[in-house]
Amino acid sequence: MTILSFNTKVHFGHGERSQLVNELRLNGISRPLFVTDKGVRSAGVFDMATESLGEIAGDAIYDTTPPNPTEEAVEECAATYHAHRCDGIVGIGGGAALDLAKATAVLCGQDAPLWEYCNRHPQPRPIHQPPPLLLIPTTAGTGTEVGRSAVIIFRNGIKAGIGCPSIVRAAICDPELTRTLPPYMTAASGMDALSHCVETFCSPVINPPVDAIAIDGMKRIFGNIERSTHDGADLDGRWNMMMGALEGGICFQKGLGAVHSVSHALGALGHHHGTLNAIMLPHVLRLNAPYISDKMTIMSTALRFPADADLPLSFARLNQRLGLPEGLKDLGIETAIFPEVAKAALADNAHRTNPFALTEQDYIKLLHEAW
Repeated sequence: MTILSFNTKVHFGHGERSQLVNELRLNGISRPLFVTDKGVRSAGVFDMATESLGEIAGDAIYDTTPPNPTEEAVEECAATYHAHRCDGIVGIGGGAALDLAKATAVLCGQDAPLWEYCNRHPQPRPIHQPPPLLLIPTTAGTGTEVGRSAVIIFRNGIKAGIGCPSIVRAAICDPELTRTLPPYMTAASGMDALSHCVETFCSPVINPPVDAIAIDGMKRIFGNIERSTHDGADLDGRWNMMMGALEGGICFQKGLGAVHSVSHALGALGHHHGTLNAIMLPHVLRLNAPYISDKMTIMSTALRFPADADLPLSFARLNQRLGLPEGLKDLGIETAIFPEVAKAALADNAHRTNPFALTEQDYIKLLHEAW
């Protein structure tokens, strides 16, 4: 049995963004650094998220978050924090902005090479007195607001996590902030969340409460992703998508699997994480199916399919209906890199909790099937 852990205080519901001013006060933050991206600002979502602050919002804003946060961006963000003499951090955006905010809080607590905090380092440095951190997701995808790490691309080219399960003081999940999310991003981030629920449920780690949460998240996402993609104003759909994404993030403590070991390896090259997960999910699930026949039955019946349904095919068809790419070749990925991607996937922590241990040749074959 693993340790059962649910660390983060969460405000959840329509209009809960109004709690930001209270959380700043409760956590003693008077000069926050806001970590976001230009898309969130130009869409007016940043202003929605901070409307409770009025004139006290301040001008310390880092909004050049890259699509996949990098070690260099974390250092720039930390420098902005110190230049403005901030005393707390508020991340507002998708998974990239929230991961960047988390990694920045780590670095602001004690300045050291960021790689020394990575869970791939032989002896990860302990996190020391990080500033108070609040997170407000504007997508229903990564669940990083309650996740156990911050995923960063390091200078050495590795995309991996910084373990920081207790760093977030509070998360504010307001589904209204996702209403203007474009259809493609709704679909891709939603499939990211679905892959979290599926992979954590399939993990061999024993944690029945988390399994129940994963199944609930799976049902919410599968039942609402199409309506949310095609009608962004459907607030009930948006509520269920954000709850499903949150549940997927809670489930990370069980570990992930080959979907994520591959997507981390390819994501280090700049490709969108949710899109990669959507492409890989049907192929990995088909590969894992012989090792998790009982869990395949549970997932199929939970999603209202026959017990012996072809679930990988159902997920592939869902990708098609959502207008997502069908294969890695649609992203311009060349097959020549597959051997190196396979090596990187083997070294990724998500590889360890796949239902069975893939070999390098297994990964190469899997990549060709997903191409």
